[in-house]
Amino acid sequence: MIAEFRLPDLGEGLTEAEVVQWLVAPGEQVALNQTLAEVETAKAVVELPSPYEGTVAELHADAGETVAVGSPLIAFEVVGEEADASAPTAGAERAQPNLVGYGAAPSTSGRPARRARRAATSVPVIDAAVIEAAPHDASPSVTVEPAVVERPRSTPPVRAYAKRAGVDLAVVAAVVGDRVITRADIDSFASTGADAGGRTAAAPRRETSPAFGASEEGAREVRIPIRGVRKHTAAAMVESAFTAPHVTVFHTVDVTATVELLDSLRADRVWSEHRIGPLAVVAKAVCLALGRTPGLNAHWDEAAGEIVQYCYVDLGIAAATDRGLIVPNIRDAEGLGLGGMSDAIRDLAATARAGKTTPAELQGGTFSISNIGVFGIDAGTPILPPGQSGILAVGAIRRQPWEYRGEIALRDMMTLSLSFDHRLVDGAEGARFLRDVADVLQEPGRAMLFG
Repeated sequence: MIAEFRLPDLGEGLTEAEVVQWLVAPGEQVALNQTLAEVETAKAVVELPSPYEGTVAELHADAGETVAVGSPLIAFEVVGEEADASAPTAGAERAQPNLVGYGAAPSTSGRPARRARRAATSVPVIDAAVIEAAPHDASPSVTVEPAVVERPRSTPPVRAYAKRAGVDLAVVAAVVGDRVITRADIDSFASTGADAGGRTAAAPRRETSPAFGASEEGAREVRIPIRGVRKHTAAAMVESAFTAPHVTVFHTVDVTATVELLDSLRADRVWSEHRIGPLAVVAKAVCLALGRTPGLNAHWDEAAGEIVQYCYVDLGIAAATDRGLIVPNIRDAEGLGLGGMSDAIRDLAATARAGKTTPAELQGGTFSISNIGVFGIDAGTPILPPGQSGILAVGAIRRQPWEYRGEIALRDMMTLSLSFDHRLVDGAEGARFLRDVADVLQEPGRAMLFG
């Protein structure tokens, strides 16, 4: 019997998803819960598990194609009773809800194993050690018959970027291994002067201004489809900017005492493994301050005509990724100590950079932090994430002359930028919140006074 698997609702009412890459091919045997493909929604890249055990009969969409929710995605040839779109083959467990809203319950807690795809052409034999030691000598000297290989792990923007740079992702994958290939990897490999086949280029492919990236066929402009995270972020920012009346206030604070505290923690063997940084201290200070100014940890419910104040803090941390800006959340952040907060931020950032942030980790959020200081920026006017009443931008720490105890001294200074929804928060409440955060950063011991 032929059974079709239709694209399920991947969460929050998303209406479509783009096929990033197929991990199976027509004619291939698949097992129950085996990962079929990676798809990109407006929120995250999601792995789709197979609801059937059988043979792949047809792929209804190509990699890079956008598929609407409910549309046929893949067809299986299964053995047994007649199958439908919501049940696996006879003798197997019936489908149970999972992360992506479809598929049978996983048999293990680990990540589903990726299946190798059969290459359509011969595969160059390239020694990764040669690439690392001498990239210019990485030209493949022999080829073998078509073999089973894994497609390099990357996102659509990175694949397009590699194509424009003339870099073969298969060769880059031989160096970086099984992790997701990033633009930085492409830039690093392209800087060696190797062409798409791994050979040293004799001359530039075209005349291109060094201030601008190369384009296909020497075109003077490049058109990039607006989709995925970029499309979702743009819509959310427009909605927020024209719905909530934004107000932004700034405050420059002497964080020398916080810097000294961090230096002492790094030197302490008990705390050094947490690698606590300034952002963790800011996050802890924000949680403490929100307990004293609940209006900044709230939501304006227009439909109900109510202000919803949260009795917990799901703290959003803005993360810049190759796919665009995402804001995953640290759940119940108010209950974390400084070490736990640092660990949570580090894990969140690593997951985001690897492209493994799940839709569930992007949902909700009661207050957000944007660390613009990592880019060397001092201050800005951040836009509120939809549904939140406050966001704090954290500027770079700079050593500069400042008044200290009646004299001029070199101090570590940081500027905080708070944007808030003026429907929920008035100027006095916004100022008190920013003052509370600044007090903890200026004198960390003040945190003990917060009830």
